[in-house]
Amino acid sequence: MSVRIDATDRKILAALQADAAQSLDEIAKNVGSSKTPVWNRIRKMRDAGIIGQQTVLLDAEALGFEACFFVLIRTSEHDAEWQGKFLKALRSRAEVQEAHRLAGDIDYILKVRVQNARAYDTFYQALISEVKVHNVTALLSMEEIKSTVALPL
Repeated sequence: MSVRIDATDRKILAALQADAAQSLDEIAKNVGSSKTPVWNRIRKMRDAGIIGQQTVLLDAEALGFEACFFVLIRTSEHDAEWQGKFLKALRSRAEVQEAHRLAGDIDYILKVRVQNARAYDTFYQALISEVKVHNVTALLSMEEIKSTVALPL
């Protein structure tokens, strides 16, 4: 379903990206509208898939997940069976926050959040025991400079 969004929709989306927990009254006030039209627009954008799952952002370090690794994976396997096993392995591991299939020399990049290097090694050993990979390079993030899920509306 293709839905056109206008400037008011973009304001609503920006308000929701800033704080999805704010009330409908607050959103309506911020975008210069009343509650009912704002609610109808939000519902329309949800139905169209523009607005997806709503969740909260947790502070990983405050919860003890102090290590963030970017894992570069090269494989010599590209058949459907291998891909199915690989995707199943990734989806079953909560440590994997993001996974992307890439163009170029590296086949996949993962963002893996764990407590420490030992926890990463446990993750790594489990992954390679399930699926064959040609080469794995893990890069430890020393400092998170910017992280956002907000789109530039």
